[in-house]
Order: sequence, then C-alpha cells, then structure tokens
Amino acid sequence: MKMDKKKLIAIFLAFTVFFIIVLLPNPDTLPIAGQRALAILALAVILWVTEAVTYQVSAVLIVVLMTVFIGLAPMIEDPSVTYSSTGALKMALSGLSSPAVGLVAGALFIAAAMEITGLHKRLALFIMSKVGTKTSNLVFGTIVVSIALALFVPSATARAGTIIPILLGIVAAFKLPKTSRLSALLIITAVQSISIWNIGIKTAAAQNMVALGFMEQSFGTNITWGQWLLYAGPWSIIMSVILFFVMNKLIKPELGELQGGKEIISTQLKELGKISSKEWKLIIISLVLLILWATEGIIHPFDSTTVTIAAVAVMLFPQIGIFTWKEVESKIPWGTISVFAIGISLGTVLLQTQGASWLSERTLEAVGLTSMPLVFIIMVLTLFNILIHLGFASATSLSSAFIPIVIALVMSMEPTSFNGPGLVLIQQFAVSFGFLLPVSAPQNMLAYGTGAFTTKDLLKSGIPITLVGYLLIIIFSLTYWQWIGLL
Repeated sequence: MKMDKKKLIAIFLAFTVFFIIVLLPNPDTLPIAGQRALAILALAVILWVTEAVTYQVSAVLIVVLMTVFIGLAPMIEDPSVTYSSTGALKMALSGLSSPAVGLVAGALFIAAAMEITGLHKRLALFIMSKVGTKTSNLVFGTIVVSIALALFVPSATARAGTIIPILLGIVAAFKLPKTSRLSALLIITAVQSISIWNIGIKTAAAQNMVALGFMEQSFGTNITWGQWLLYAGPWSIIMSVILFFVMNKLIKPELGELQGGKEIISTQLKELGKISSKEWKLIIISLVLLILWATEGIIHPFDSTTVTIAAVAVMLFPQIGIFTWKEVESKIPWGTISVFAIGISLGTVLLQTQGASWLSERTLEAVGLTSMPLVFIIMVLTLFNILIHLGFASATSLSSAFIPIVIALVMSMEPTSFNGPGLVLIQQFAVSFGFLLPVSAPQNMLAYGTGAFTTKDLLKSGIPITLVGYLLIIIFSLTYWQWIGLL
C-alpha cells in the first residue's frame, strides 16, 4: 500500500526536527537526557498533529527512541555513567505500571460489557422515550442520555457509538434524510455534550487519567471521583444548560414536533425484549461501581482503579459474570491502552530528565507568566491550551505533551499562595475542549463520518460553546474553585 506523499513529508520533517534538537549544542541548564527527551517530544507532536502514522506506531517509535537515545545519555545524578538501554527501557515502559492505565483498561472492559449486553442502548432509548417528541425535548433528551452514559460508559467514543445510531434511527423513522437539519441538531448536541461531560466526570475520558497519573507522580496528589465531580460537575451542568439553548437557537429543524415519535422510540425499546439476566448483572455491577467511585476516601479506602479492576474480575468470573475472556478479548482496543501508557511514559521522562522544566522556563516563565496574578496565569494557559488543541486529534496526546509542562511551571513557582495541583487540574479540564472541529475529538470524527453535518455546522455551535466555556473557567477560578479549595 502506497503511503500518502504528505505523510511521508511529515515523517521526514519529524525525524529532521528530532536529529536537529539532538545535535544542537547542549545548554548548561539542560541535562543531555532532557534535551533528548525534548527531541522525542517534538517528533511525537509532529506525528500526532499530522497523523502521519497511527498512534500505535508512534508509541513504538517513542519506546525505541527513548531506549536508544536516553539509554546512551549520561545520568543526571552521576554523569560518569549512562542510563543504559535497560534503564531507559524501564523508563519507556514505566507508564504500563501506572494505576491510570489500569483504570483506562478497566473502563474499556466496562464499555465492552455494555456493547455485549446492549444495556447502553436500552438506557438511551428509555431516556428518549420519556422526554417527549418536540425537537427541543429531543435535544434535552440527548443531553440527558450523554450524561447518564458518562456515568457508566467510561469511553467518549463508545458513548458516541451508542447515541448516534439511535438518533439517526429516530430521524429516519420520520422519513427525513440523515443530512436534514434535525440530524445535524441532534448529533452535534450529542458530541458537544459528550465533550462537556468528559470534563465533568473523572472516569468519562482517558485523557483525565493521563493528567492524574502525572499529578500523582509529581505531587503525590490523588483526586477522588467525588472530588473531581465536586470541582468540575457544576461547570458541566451550567455548560449543558447553555448547550441546550445554543443548539435550539442555532439550528432550526424541519419539524417542531415529531408526531408519533414516542411510539417509534417505544417500539425500538420493545424490540430489545425483556431485560436479560446479563443486563441485570451489569446494572448491579455498574451501580455498585458508581457508589464505590463516589464514596472513595469517604466510606472505603480503595481508589478508582482498584474498584474498577475488581468489577472487571466479577464480570469475568464463571456463572456470576457477564462474559468470558474469549468473548471480550477481541473487543478491547489493546493498541489504545499501549498508546495511553507510552504517553504517560513520555510525560514522566520529560519531568524526570528536567526537559519539561527547562521548556517551561524558556517559554511560559520567559514571558513573565509566573509574575502575573493567578487569574491571568489561568487565562493565558487556558487560551494557549484551547488554541493548540486545534492541531491535536487526540486529547490524550495533548495531555501527554502539555500537562508535564504545566506541572513544571507550577513546581517552579512553589511555594505559592495557591494550590498548584489545582491549577494543573484546571488545565486538564481545558484539554477536553474538543468543541470546534471534527478532528478535535474522536467522537466528533465518528459523528462527522455519518454525513449528518458539515464542519461549518460544528463551528457554529463550537465557537460560542468554547467562548462561554473559557469565560466560565475564568469565573470559576475567581469564585467557586477558590471557595472549595481547588485553588
């Protein structure tokens, strides 16, 4: 298969930039290992932004480059010896041992259980059957479905894969084409709501786990599921209300009300048949898991990863479980888990080799950011975060590249009059701002592939949502997040 010429150019550019950075004279303030870690980061960012190779291939390249080039670099503690290939390989694969990876893997098993049992579809149809058939009610129902699924399906792409076919089915039942305004209204509402609740719920998106992994290593800080909801939940609730009004104002569907719509949805629900025993098991497991997540550190000492893996063990257990290993093995995107782990490894290496702190000093600190009032620091960082997201198709990759730099910035400011980890967490919230373009998030691409809306349609809703979301972050930073101790 012949590779696209643009992709070949991007690969050539990535390696050219890599070798230029490696061969540049080494600054006195930057360890050689840190310089090489920055070179690997530059190569990774070019490959991620251009998508010249798949994320899985980029992960393998990162491991090889870290093993070879950092392995040959002198150790920071003792420059007379090198890290060695064995030592560097341990660093390159360190992300695999992160609890964050265990949580993401567990989340993918839960998403697979939802797919195997069909419970996610039943839940979505049940909610839609209760909201009514006015188009504004359907918009409301779509938002409610995305919130409900965010609690139980810890994968944005899986949630989009559940909601979108149901919405297209509703549109088709009324003999409207999938290119209709109603299709655009409902499907854009779905993906924007999914992005909003990626921020509101800790377990809703993999990129949240990336940031938490870095924060645990750097600050020894663990943000529980309940704490995350306390911090970000109110923001997401307000944004959901704004989304409802924005969507109903911007996109006018062909029909104001779908006559007989409730019956059509009820028919689809009846076609699923009675709730199976496996669905009941999954309902019980999911509710128990949700309770354990919400009460972490309050009534029990077990973290989110531990209880999630325990839930997977129950789902795999003979007789009382939901699936066998053979049934579920093919449904787990193992490549996604490896990409996620290597992203954590790269960020960790940037922090350990002082590459992230050096880059922070030469960019964010050089423009005087650290001397600004706290709210201005948040304004500048968040704006920069939103703008660079335009080049990243993966929020996980953006988190891997950006959050270590923010952590280095915060650590350079210590001791401070504010909570440093809180500032990092707010930037992680902004990492999930995938509202503007189809390429801004995997769920956007999945929805865009249906042909239900254009890039212009997504931008029409994405621009006001992004602006309001940005303003809300500033307002919350001045008020609510200070009141509850996040800042």
